[in-house]
Amino acid sequence: MAHSGLQKEVIALYRRALRMAHNKPPLARPKFSLFVRYTFKTQSSSISPREVSAIEHLLRKGKRQIEMYEDPKVKDCWVSQEMRDWAVRHREGRRTPELN
Repeated sequence: MAHSGLQKEVIALYRRALRMAHNKPPLARPKFSLFVRYTFKTQSSSISPREVSAIEHLLRKGKRQIEMYEDPKVKDCWVSQEMRDWAVRHREGRRTPELN
């Protein structure tokens, strides 16, 4: 199936975010990965695929946020209890390292 330009942008942003998480210190990687997965999943389920302007807004917002987190000075991120609970519910059989 061919993806639209907007879909390709979202996928590229998601991959960039996962690469950013992978480049963080080993102890912080699970937190960054959870933050990325949780944010993309909750944002994607909150809007319709037909709301192009909302998707474009979230893309711009996400790019700015990832640029901020890509800074090497950013070593850790905060993960809420809601995100941790979501991770437990959406584990899908994969093993996730313990989040501190």
